[in-house]
Amino acid sequence: MLTLDGIEVRYGQAIAVGGVSLQVEAGRWIVLIGANGAGKTSLLRAVVGLVKHRGRVVLNGDDISTLPPWHRQRHGFGYVPEGRQIFPQMTVEENLRIGGYTCDAAGLRRGLDTAFDLFPRLGERRSQLAATLSGGEQQMLALARALMTQPKLLLIDEISWGLMPILVTQVFEHLKALHAAGIAILQVEQNAHEALRHAQHAYVMSAGHLVLDGPAEEIARDPRVIESYVG
Repeated sequence: MLTLDGIEVRYGQAIAVGGVSLQVEAGRWIVLIGANGAGKTSLLRAVVGLVKHRGRVVLNGDDISTLPPWHRQRHGFGYVPEGRQIFPQMTVEENLRIGGYTCDAAGLRRGLDTAFDLFPRLGERRSQLAATLSGGEQQMLALARALMTQPKLLLIDEISWGLMPILVTQVFEHLKALHAAGIAILQVEQNAHEALRHAQHAYVMSAGHLVLDGPAEEIARDPRVIESYVG
């Protein structure tokens, strides 16, 4: 579904991502772990088109490497950015409608119905300003917004950021349900323990490079990963 071939991201002379290649197959849950500053977020932002990059991004067989982000999104992915990045002075429903801006009227209705079915709390607060939601509700909104176009691939950056443990569990249960419905996931996550428990395959990133990959359950048992990321 997604192939990254030699992705390189630079900020001035600094290399944030140094030639990363990986694949996400249809229906798979892939997690990318590593320390702060390893290049994980920069890699996702390269896929989305939010930073300049070298290398190829191929989605569903189409090379989207040179497309701007507003055209890349039409090729079938949803994006949950780091820090949620909802629109605080817009209502819940307005945020969702922004997520469905490429949909026709029928698709927009389907997206809203799906969002409120998956997250009843958002339905109860559809006319409420996003700024007034709790942290967990805002994270639900960011995830629901990414689902508005009914994508087959979700790119997720630090979805557990800033959440209490009980809310982290709830968020991962939502992801588990979406994955069971056939959605592929490429997830950047600091909470390595929880991510490795759910994902099927894992990559470990350090200083802009992939240094380890394999089945998530094997990566979770690797002494180097336990010492550095799991504890």
